Amino acid sequence: MVEVREWSRSDTARLFRVPSADDDKYSRGVVALRTGSAAYPGAAVLGVEAAWRAGAGFVRFVGDGRVSDAVLARRPETVTGSDVGRTRVDAWVIGSGTDAAQRSADEEAALRALLTGSTRVVVDAGALDLVDRPTAPVLLTPHAGEFSKLRARLRLASAEEDRAGGAAEVARALGVTVLLKGARTLIATPDGGAIAVSAGTGWLAAAGTGDVLGGVLGALLAANPGAPLEEAAAAGAWLHGYAARIASGSANGEPGHPIVASDVAQALPRAIADVLA
Repeated sequence: MVEVREWSRSDTARLFRVPSADDDKYSRGVVALRTGSAAYPGAAVLGVEAAWRAGAGFVRFVGDGRVSDAVLARRPETVTGSDVGRTRVDAWVIGSGTDAAQRSADEEAALRALLTGSTRVVVDAGALDLVDRPTAPVLLTPHAGEFSKLRARLRLASAEEDRAGGAAEVARALGVTVLLKGARTLIATPDGGAIAVSAGTGWLAAAGTGDVLGGVLGALLAANPGAPLEEAAAAGAWLHGYAARIASGSANGEPGHPIVASDVAQALPRAIADVLA
């Protein structure tokens, strides 16, 4: 059995700080996202919005014209363009809102280059199939269905009864950190460590909230380059869940109400303020 550490609010607080007079947009973390598609442009919009709302100092976006237009219409602060690889990036987010079956050869080459680089990469959805012992520090963020497909690709048996052990097994096999989404999110490392985050709400089970989580994780990884990948990931998952509780009105033990993904992104600043307080 894998020993699981429970992540707390105080653990999360260690990864947040109030910017000082010496900070600039770069020292607060530069996040780049290569997400969304013509079929799912909203995934890019939600991820970019969340990265900004989670405290990133600079957000870059790479995507096709229609998706970039949607991102800029929502967040005009974002820098778009295909030359991001030649500029500073502290963390990448890839795969959200994309379909591996529709991926071009050029796009695949660009994604593989990120996975063999040295910058931290959050890998979601349509890019999960590309990960196989990458050289970059990689955080996989599958939901249950994607996790099952990952295990099938690795020829591993079902892990429904031992999610922590199953996540650790995939982490070891691929040489990455795995964040397995769920009511109780689990973060597993290749060396067998595991962290559990239970800060969310059932109202978080809605389309697009995973795209928001990707942006949050990108911001946390970029802002905390010296923190262990799994701890930055756990802090991001905790913040995401707490923002959902604020947005749904269930932060103080109330039943709450339905929310959409953008509600979670908009609640992130208040969640951070509460953590800092």
